Amino acid sequence: MKGTNLGEFEELVLLTVVALIEDAYSVSICDELSNLTGRSIKLGVVHDRLEEKGLVKSELGEATKTRGGKCKRFYQLTIPGKVALVHAKSMRDQLWDHIPSLVWEKV
Repeated sequence: MKGTNLGEFEELVLLTVVALIEDAYSVSICDELSNLTGRSIKLGVVHDRLEEKGLVKSELGEATKTRGGKCKRFYQLTIPGKVALVHAKSMRDQLWDHIPSLVWEKV
């Protein structure tokens, strides 16, 4: 089972890639995650790892003058990435469903 489950940060990155749709490139992903988590985010290593696992794929966009002729690398969720996210959500939902409502009343 080791290595088949998503880590929390990997899950957040994948969800952000999906949420940003066509605008999922490194800077926009970092900005979105920073806004949501309040943490400073650097994604280079995570992108590489998620791509190696086959959970995302990337391609270079067109070079732009505003970026000094550099291209943006855009990310897309793959089918295995979608499966991993659905599995993670299902596991979390099952665990939440097992918590008796009485527990929440005591907290």
